[in-house]
Amino acid sequence: MTDSIMSKAATMEIPINSNGDTGTLPEDDSLEQAAKLQWSLDEKDLQQVMVSGPNLNETSIVSGGYGGTAEGIIPTSSMKGSNMHHSSSSSSMSAEEATRGVAVEKLETMKKWGLNTYKCTKQMISERFGRGSRTVDLELEAQIEVLRDTKRKYENVLRLARALTNHFYNMVQTQHALGDTFADLSQKSPELRDEFGYNAETQKLLCKNGETLLGAINFFVSSINTLVNKTMEDTLMTIKMYENARLEYDAYRSDLEELSLGPRDAVAMARIEAAQQQYQTQKDKYERLRSDVIIKLKFLEENKVKVMHKQLLLFHNAISAYFAGNQQQLEQTLKQFNIKLRPPGADKPSWLEEQ
Repeated sequence: MTDSIMSKAATMEIPINSNGDTGTLPEDDSLEQAAKLQWSLDEKDLQQVMVSGPNLNETSIVSGGYGGTAEGIIPTSSMKGSNMHHSSSSSSMSAEEATRGVAVEKLETMKKWGLNTYKCTKQMISERFGRGSRTVDLELEAQIEVLRDTKRKYENVLRLARALTNHFYNMVQTQHALGDTFADLSQKSPELRDEFGYNAETQKLLCKNGETLLGAINFFVSSINTLVNKTMEDTLMTIKMYENARLEYDAYRSDLEELSLGPRDAVAMARIEAAQQQYQTQKDKYERLRSDVIIKLKFLEENKVKVMHKQLLLFHNAISAYFAGNQQQLEQTLKQFNIKLRPPGADKPSWLEEQ
C-alpha cells in the first residue's frame, strides 16, 4: 500500500502559480499522510536495528533476523570484556596492594621513629632535671673529655701556625721586592753599586731561605689539619653515635622498669615482653658502639703521638736552622722529612699547598 501511494505521489504533477507558489491540490493531504507513514516505518526499522543489530563496541551472533528474540543473541564482547576486566582488575588490585604495603611500611616507620623520639626526649628531660638515672662509664667519659679538650688546644695551634705562615709569607714577599729594588739601584747608581749589590744578594738569600722555611711550616700545618679535622673528627663522630645509643638504651631501660612495676595481666605481660626485646636490642647497640669508641680512642692516641713527634721535631729544626742562618741544615731538615719544594719557575710560591 505504501509503495502504491509513493508511486502515485511520484507521478503526479505539481502545478506552479504565477507567483512561483505551489498550487493547492486535493491530493496534498494524502501525500502528507503517506510521507508521515513512511517515516514512522523507517524509524521503527532503525530502532530495531539499533536494538538487535551490531554496534561499534560489540559483535553479536544472531540466530534469526533483526526481528528475532533476544535469546538468539550471543554478545561476543561480553566474553572478551569479562576477561579484560578480570585482568585489569587483578593488576589494579596488585598495584593497590603494593601501594598499600608501602604506605603501611612508612606508617610503621614513622610510628617507631615517633615513639623512639618521645622516649629519648623524656629520658633527656628526666636526666636534666635530676629525676632520671643514666648509665655512666667514668673512665670512658674522662677519656672523651680529654679528647675534646685536646682538640680545642690543637685547633688553637693550627690557627696560630696558619697566622705565622701568612705573616712570614708577607715578609718573604717584601724581602723579594726589596732585593729586586736594591739590584735595580745597583745598576743605576755607580757610586753605590757595591753597597746596593751586597744588600740585594743578602735579601735574595734570605728570601730563598724563607721559602724553604715556609715549605717546612706549611707541611706542619697540613699534618696538624689532617690530625684535627679528619682523624679526631672521625673519632668524635663515633662518640656522638655512642652517646645517642646510650640515651636510647637508658630510655628503653627506664620504660622496662616502669612496666615491670605495673600490673601483671595478659596485656601487661605482652607489653613487658616487647619492651624487653627492645631493651636488649638497644643494649647490644650501646655495647657495640662503646667498644668502637674505646678502640678508636686507643688508636687515635697512638697516631697522635707518632704524628706530633715528627711534626714538632720538624718545626723545631727548621725554625732553629733558619734563624741561625744555617742554610745547609735547613735544607737537610727538609730532606730528612721528605719535603719537596716547587721549582723556582712555578706560578705559585713553593711553600703553598692546597688545603
